[in-house]
Amino acid sequence: MRPLVALCLTTALLSSPVLAQEAARETTAFTLSSGAPRTAEQLALRFDKADLSFRLLPETQSLEGVAVLDFTATARTSAVVVELDAVFAIAAITVDGQAVADWSNPEGRLTIPMPHPLTAGESVSVRIAYAGRPHQAKRAPWDGGFVWTTTPDGQPWIASAVQGEGCDLFWPCIDHPQGEPEQVDLHITVPSNLSAPANGRFLGRTDNGDGTTTWNWTARQPDTYAISLNVGPYVEMAADYRSRFGNVIPLRFWRLASADPAKALALFDEFPQMLDFYEASIGPFPFGDEKMGVVETPHLGMEHQTINAYGNGYKLDGKGYDWLLQHELAHEWFGNQLTNADWDDMWLHEGFGTYMQPLYARWLNGERAMQAELQTMRLALANRFPVVSGKPQDAGTVYDDKTGPALDLYYKGALIAHTLRLHIGDDAFYESLRRLVYGRPDPQPGNFRPRYATTPDYVAIVNEVRGRDMGWFFDAYLYQAALPDLVMTRQGERVTLEWETANGRPFPLPVEVEVDGVVRALPMTDGRATFEAPPGAHILLDPGSKVLRRLEYLERWKAASTAD
Repeated sequence: MRPLVALCLTTALLSSPVLAQEAARETTAFTLSSGAPRTAEQLALRFDKADLSFRLLPETQSLEGVAVLDFTATARTSAVVVELDAVFAIAAITVDGQAVADWSNPEGRLTIPMPHPLTAGESVSVRIAYAGRPHQAKRAPWDGGFVWTTTPDGQPWIASAVQGEGCDLFWPCIDHPQGEPEQVDLHITVPSNLSAPANGRFLGRTDNGDGTTTWNWTARQPDTYAISLNVGPYVEMAADYRSRFGNVIPLRFWRLASADPAKALALFDEFPQMLDFYEASIGPFPFGDEKMGVVETPHLGMEHQTINAYGNGYKLDGKGYDWLLQHELAHEWFGNQLTNADWDDMWLHEGFGTYMQPLYARWLNGERAMQAELQTMRLALANRFPVVSGKPQDAGTVYDDKTGPALDLYYKGALIAHTLRLHIGDDAFYESLRRLVYGRPDPQPGNFRPRYATTPDYVAIVNEVRGRDMGWFFDAYLYQAALPDLVMTRQGERVTLEWETANGRPFPLPVEVEVDGVVRALPMTDGRATFEAPPGAHILLDPGSKVLRRLEYLERWKAASTAD
């Protein structure tokens, strides 16, 4: 643990003509998206540790930073390459204590040549000192960046939210899902009347004797965009939770001092109940040795590992729980413990995370509550782009509804998960999630580490758990934009059902039909089935709404809504 090095950079840096020019630049399009393919140099390095020191200056809405980045080469490389927004003026870069002058950062991809090429197994420490005004969010968390505002009583209130844009908006990182450092230490210096809760375990505060205090934290394998800065006049609420797995998990909530204490306490009281649901359904809270942390923010929310952002205003909506808290907590499993290997696999975060909400509604309040949430999701589907393209993508592409699945990652992903669960059964479904999240079917505290996975990884898991090839299911639902269509034809007493998919491939998903109030299951072998029914009989397809499929009445409604 060490206090933040006093940089005193702002005046000195901006007085330099070259650095002033660099600091005045706009954030580039490259920086404003996340997940560009990694360079050969980045692929040749293991990211061991990031030691990040920040001094936040509310009066100028700027920060001063020192990043010490430790890498080990896995192959020969002559440079270290990281991403850092070019709006920052870089004061100095050293490699193992030796100054480097010929670095370049033209578009926000910072290339630092090594004094000599690194060979496999060789380690290096890079120190970058920089300062400037980080990109400000236009509408956090959707159009992200930094939020500089004030609390209702006029005190500074600061937050970062950079999921779509990436970690390079405020610290030098490898801005790719697979760019996680093994460890991140944070030293956050703020005015002493403010607090700076952050990721991981708290290592104590340092009074700097100049009206500022440095808050020190350490976190293991944090998701790159999950590193966050949160500063404000907070009151810390604390309790311990004894897990069903036998470990004790610290619960922490930093609410604004101006917040209604009763409402804050009611939200805090939801923490244990939500944890119990997730641990019973999926498995151990992944970061029980650090904390389950939440901080009140001036934006709606974000899944910042062990310090989830909460800005829902303690609103009651009739669900019986706070939906935002529940959703962001889901990402500790689907996002932070399990991380998508590429943004093209983002449905693994958002789809399964979103499905936890109707499942939790049922856990609390029964079947009707779950079905109500599923129906709300069904009405929102766009079906314009496949959930998974099958090729590398960046964050901007997948979250923009003009280029990618956008909200279908959430709602369509959740409804696909629901159909899968009902098809393969609860035991197989939840085992598939445990294997996906933990890499094993028997997780216990201490026997797993954060991991990466792809969509093909999950398909392979389901195939193994199910004991048969389920590729047809995922091909139709994930890799095609259009939903499978269940087409019924009647000829006298003969009724034929046939699945039609966008690519014409077989889709043998069983369905139930109700004929004059009597329900029967049809295996749909080879995607077809026939049965007998009187000509005047009332036939209802999928009476339990178990299957995600094309519904013409919803398409007509959407078309009419667009026309209006």
